Amino acid sequence: MPKSRHAPRMTTGLRPLPAGTGVDAHRHDEHQIVYAGRGVLSVTTEAGSWIAPATRAVWIPAGTVHEHHAHGDTDLHLVALPVRDNPLRLDRPAVLKVGPLLRELILAYTERPADRGAERRRLRAVLLDQLRHSAEQPLHVPAATDPRLVAVCALLRDDPADNRTLAQLGATAGVSDRTLTRLCRAEFGMSFPQWRTQLRLHHALRLLAEDTPVTVVAHRCGWASSSAFIDVFRRAFGHTPGAHRAHRAHRAHHAHRAQR
Repeated sequence: MPKSRHAPRMTTGLRPLPAGTGVDAHRHDEHQIVYAGRGVLSVTTEAGSWIAPATRAVWIPAGTVHEHHAHGDTDLHLVALPVRDNPLRLDRPAVLKVGPLLRELILAYTERPADRGAERRRLRAVLLDQLRHSAEQPLHVPAATDPRLVAVCALLRDDPADNRTLAQLGATAGVSDRTLTRLCRAEFGMSFPQWRTQLRLHHALRLLAEDTPVTVVAHRCGWASSSAFIDVFRRAFGHTPGAHRAHRAHRAHHAHRAQR
């Protein structure tokens, strides 16, 4: 990653990010919960990238150098937690499931960050309790370090719809599929097909945030049909791409009304 800046303390609150913008590489001395109340947010570190639609949030441990990027107009809700408060007991970034209650807690807690009253302390205590029960979600696209694997991964990042086999991709990069299979397991902790599916889901969320039609998203991300894409999307996020879009429109409408 490029040179990062050090922001010792981070501010709890709401930060609107226009589509296509982001926050450059930086690190904090505190833990952070990042939630997109509107839009889709991706978080990138040297270890890879995580993506969070409205039903997910990203946990970023203290000291982690990271970047934010907004896909679609995004409302970035930031919750700062002292190092002593690690309800997840995780020392690495992770995507967390956000149910209706946790969502409302995050929105309420970031709405009035200057409030230091007893009600806010109680709100914070419930928020921490809910975080302790938040399930980690497999929405991570790990970054490769071995140059041979980096070369193959770059081909797919440039074109997620590339349907060549691992052997065919390896031939382009001058490495055997057996070696690539071993490297995937060693560096990613997952198989090559699993990594490619994660990459495609990330790309799909970005396209959906830009209001790209579902059929076009399926094609651009390499699924054989819209139904195949919808099935994988539902298993990953618990709802269909159509429901995802409808929910985004509903949140955007309420965000607009709240700003009036």
